[in-house]
Amino acid sequence: MNVNILAVTACPAGVAHTYMAKKALEKAGKEKGYKIKVETQGSMGIENELNEKEINKADVVIIAADTKIEKSNRFIDKKIYETSVSSAVKNAAKVIESSIKELA
Repeated sequence: MNVNILAVTACPAGVAHTYMAKKALEKAGKEKGYKIKVETQGSMGIENELNEKEINKADVVIIAADTKIEKSNRFIDKKIYETSVSSAVKNAAKVIESSIKELA
């Protein structure tokens, strides 16, 4: 299955867990053979920002955040799977598989 996944990670402090979730999601996605890009919204601001072209091509968007993420104007008509940062850190593969099941 060729799936194009985008994700946004953010935690209230915007430090360790934001980046741990990014790394875990990228690793799990690549192990499954999926194309994945993760934007972080941390203490350094937005990094690896998702652009409009990438968003248009996405099959699913994972929001792994424990803080508010603006999504109403960015991800119009996209399947959005929301979870906590800790879920993405602890079990990224399950988060990815659950998000893909949402496509069906």
